[in-house]
Amino acid sequence: MFFLRSIMFLVLVNLAGTAWGQVLTVNTVTRPPFSMEEDGKDDGFTVNLVEALANRLGQNVEFRRVDSFPQMLIDVVDGTADMAAANISVTASREQTMDFSHPIFESGLKIMVAADDMKEPSLFRALFSTELAIAIGVAFLLLAGGGMLMWTVERRAQPYFDRPLKEAWFPSFWWALNLVVNGGFEERVPRTPIGRVFGVFLVISSLFIVSVFVAKITAVMTVEAISGNVNSVNDLYGKQVGTLSGSTAAGFLDRREVDYRGFTDLNDMLAAFEDGNIRIVVFDAPVLDYYTSHEGHGFGRTIDQIFLQESYGIALPQGSPLKEEVNRALLEMREDGTYDAIYKKWFGRLN
Repeated sequence: MFFLRSIMFLVLVNLAGTAWGQVLTVNTVTRPPFSMEEDGKDDGFTVNLVEALANRLGQNVEFRRVDSFPQMLIDVVDGTADMAAANISVTASREQTMDFSHPIFESGLKIMVAADDMKEPSLFRALFSTELAIAIGVAFLLLAGGGMLMWTVERRAQPYFDRPLKEAWFPSFWWALNLVVNGGFEERVPRTPIGRVFGVFLVISSLFIVSVFVAKITAVMTVEAISGNVNSVNDLYGKQVGTLSGSTAAGFLDRREVDYRGFTDLNDMLAAFEDGNIRIVVFDAPVLDYYTSHEGHGFGRTIDQIFLQESYGIALPQGSPLKEEVNRALLEMREDGTYDAIYKKWFGRLN
């Protein structure tokens, strides 16, 4: 009996040791700042979170970095991985084939535009634009033509216009300019019937000339301000847009019927963006923010607006016995400040 009890005790001790030392197999994919390799080691927000989670559960963790996002999830669905962790959006379609932890990150989609296309409004460029030059030229022609026409009908009746043609062009133009700007010269009122009718016509039409001129300047400045820029999803149509195939961003663009170039690898997409093969990227906001604040600083800028709000979670096989333990540990980490410390480490500098 003593021998049997000794054997049972050793078995229980061995089982307890095995349970404590169990290795959690965690699939991940490179998605800075959530998961990446730094100096040959796995690092990132989600990696650090899973490491803290495993430590709280008393288990070791082994990260398996796979080549594609779909493969990361496939291994969870077929049970060859205990969980998957990166920037995994919790969606209804994914929930049909796997379970998710409580949300670990609140995010959404953003638009990144090539830095060369993000032009700031420039008064200098607006004033020397072709459109404004044409408007000024037309205004000069109208004033010069109106002044010379008034000289034609008033030169015998108005002393101001009584001068030869070669000397009349500038005084006539000056008279028309003052008529438009200041309402004319009181002592140089037209005296002939035709001149008076034409003078009234010029005064009334000058209101439209000034309005059109001001409107043209405003229009040129407005076009200058928005030229080449993408300010919302509605501006994506007809542009060179790229995203990752099969992502929530791709699904969003499909629903909005926006044409885009799909990539299977994040690095390939960013390389195409840097080479100018695509000018706009639609993808997860924190990934794009991290890129533009680090290696992509000189290549692109993100638009502040976030759309399609979504939550990231840790993916587990359906019916996984780890789900309750993981969720309980995540709640504890939020309550004791562990989660906040990890979040601040990776995103405090981005806010």
